[in-house]
Order: sequence, then C-alpha cells, then structure tokens
Amino acid sequence: MGEGKAQQRSVHFSGCRPKVLGESLTSSFTRVSPVSPLSFVPPLHPHPASLTLRPSTAQLFVHESLHLSCEEDSAGWTVKRNTTTETMTECGRTWGTLTASSCRIRYTFPSDTGVYWCESREGATSNTANITVTGGDVILQSPVLPVMEGAAVTLNCTTRTPSNLPADFYKDGSFIRTESTGQMTIHHVSKSDEGLYHCNISAYGQSPPSRLAVAVLPSATTPPPTPAAPPAPLLSPVRLLCHLVVFCPYCISTLLLVSLWRQRSAALAKGNVRPVSMATAPPNQADDDYDDVIADVTTEHRF
Repeated sequence: MGEGKAQQRSVHFSGCRPKVLGESLTSSFTRVSPVSPLSFVPPLHPHPASLTLRPSTAQLFVHESLHLSCEEDSAGWTVKRNTTTETMTECGRTWGTLTASSCRIRYTFPSDTGVYWCESREGATSNTANITVTGGDVILQSPVLPVMEGAAVTLNCTTRTPSNLPADFYKDGSFIRTESTGQMTIHHVSKSDEGLYHCNISAYGQSPPSRLAVAVLPSATTPPPTPAAPPAPLLSPVRLLCHLVVFCPYCISTLLLVSLWRQRSAALAKGNVRPVSMATAPPNQADDDYDDVIADVTTEHRF
C-alpha cells in the first residue's frame, strides 16, 4: 500500500482547451509532488473530431481498462498524450493498442496519468481530457469532459471495492458537506461550480483532486436591427437649375397677367376707359345704309 501511494501522481486539467507551447502550466496542472509532471501541451487548432473515453471519468484505479476514441470526422486521426515521462507520443508506439482512430489501454498504471487528445496528420487537435491513475484506495468519479451549464452532475466517492460509505466532499480545499451514500449531486451546475474537487472516506483516505469544468451555453442571437430608410437625396445644382428654368416662366407670365388684370380693373373703376360695346345694328337699318352707299357709287361714275 505504501509503495502504491508513493507512486501516485495526479495531473489536473483546467479546461477543454490545450495550452499553446511556451505558456505557463502552473494554472492548468497541479501535482501532489512539487515537480511539474508535464512540460508541453499540444497547440490549439480547430477540432472537427472529439475525444471520447470509456469509462468517462477523470480518475481510475490501477489495472483498470481505458478506451479512447476520436469521434465524428476522425479519419486519419490518432490519440496522443503527455505524461510525466514522455510528450507527444502516439498510441501504439510505447503505450496502448491502436485500432483505426481508437486506442485501448488494457491495464492502467500511475505512469498513464496525463493529458490525452486526438490529432490529425495536418496537426489539428481535438478537445483534451485529463486522466489520473492512482494506486490509492479512494477515487472521485467525476466527468472527464466539461459539462453543460444547467445540467445535473453527480460526484461519486468510491473505494477500490465498491461501497456506499459516507464521504466528505471538498472544493478548492474547502469542505462542502458530508454525504451518507458517498455521492454528491450538483443540480443546475453553473460556472461558479468550477474548481478542484476531492473527497475523503474515513479509514480509507482521500482521493486525488480533479477539476470540474463547465461549458457555458451559447447565448441566443438577436436578429439584426432593421436598417433605417436612407435619407432623400439632395438635388444637384444642375437639376435645381433645370427646375428653376422650367418653373420661372410660369411664375412670370402669371404675375404679368395678374398685374394687367389689376391695372384694367383700376382704370375701369376710374372711368378712363370706355367699355367696348358688343351691340349690333338692327338688320333693316343695316340694309338701308348699304343701299345708300351703292347708289352714291353708281351716280359718281356716270358720264
């Protein structure tokens, strides 16, 4: 038992995104011993493939089986890992058995503790998973991948031989509560529930810590605002001049007609202009006048 605990190493991942080479690892990985186990984390690339694990728990006992696979569009992808002793190693070389885009570790050991991910031939990487393999007597079974905000999460504190013993649960080193069945459920999990969790069972000891990550639901997108109607275009100087040229004659002629009408009305009112009579002479009188004219003309031309 003492040797198993002496070999115990635990690595804890802070989120589903791998760090870029050169970044500090102190915030992403914590270890029981003072020496950091990992010196490199895979670079971040778009991940059309996703890593899935069976069992989907962050902690395992030694001599358990672990199956990892690259799901979705995973043709040409392989499983890689970083551990305390090696980095960027592919499944099937020095560890695990590779089958297509899946990898199986038949018997786990503390040396299998590390961060795992899928990687394509082009260098793209998937989400990552942090696995802790312990030789101790207690583990905390918690989700190895981030859980969606609002979901219910159950943390199970168990011994090597399954039992329903009371367990104390802690978050970030602070005591939460004691559960008589060894299981603690967080209803409607939120970002505030993120942190390092571990548990303790009397007479057996405590588990390594594991990080619970919470994925935030995407916010509902609001429809874009309706664009305002464009302002009416201003008249260009040429167009304005054309309008004036067409409109001015009508204005001038109207003003002249009004002026003439007013002058004539004023003259009539003063009596200076005789109105034109439209009366005609009676028909008989007109005929007599015409006969007199004809007679005068005839008399004038006699010899």
